[in-house]
Amino acid sequence: MTTQTSALTGKVMIKGQIVTETGLHIGGSKSALDIGGIDLNVVKTARKVPFIPGSSLKGKLRSLLAKIEGSLDVAKDSDTIKTIFGDNAIDGHTRLLVRDAFLNETRFKDEIYDEFGETNMEQEYSDVKWENTIDRKTGTAQHPRQLERVPIGTIFNFEMIYDAYDDGQKDAHLTKIITAMRLLQNDYIGGNGSRGYGQIRFEEVTFTEKTIENYEKDQPGTLIANLTL
Repeated sequence: MTTQTSALTGKVMIKGQIVTETGLHIGGSKSALDIGGIDLNVVKTARKVPFIPGSSLKGKLRSLLAKIEGSLDVAKDSDTIKTIFGDNAIDGHTRLLVRDAFLNETRFKDEIYDEFGETNMEQEYSDVKWENTIDRKTGTAQHPRQLERVPIGTIFNFEMIYDAYDDGQKDAHLTKIITAMRLLQNDYIGGNGSRGYGQIRFEEVTFTEKTIENYEKDQPGTLIANLTL
């Protein structure tokens, strides 16, 4: 593992949109107020609006890169992955900060409500799907439960911040991050991926670099990439 002795030269802001291609379920907690209601809730803000936790997105990106290397244990990840995403066994340092991705409420109400109709939505920002297991002997359904999902076409605004140092690794690290984002589009995030949940795509992705000099002089950063993944 490379120790952090290099100097910070700036930051790269990676911004864009995450669009759901299928229903999305990232589980949240169930409170006593939900008795008699939905069995499996999605994670929400204090205002009851679904969001994608930064930890979920970061963890998925890391795990996809680890699969390329054949790593099944975070402790055995390569130095490159540990440098990008952090290594708690050493110092907890990470070069990639992944913020929570918040739902674009305006677009949701303008587009999702137009498609499904506000009165047809079980929840303000989600729908509910009944699921059950099948008894193989009898062929009958059992243990029905309600699972909450963010519907297809929902847009979340995401932001990741990459710390650039003077060690010449920036371009290689950004390439790894882009590869992980591309892989995720053909994978899933959240739960029940094998059942078709959690497919997403990235849209309007921009990479903007802001040097230390930019920060000192209060100058805007420079757009270094505008990608279609």
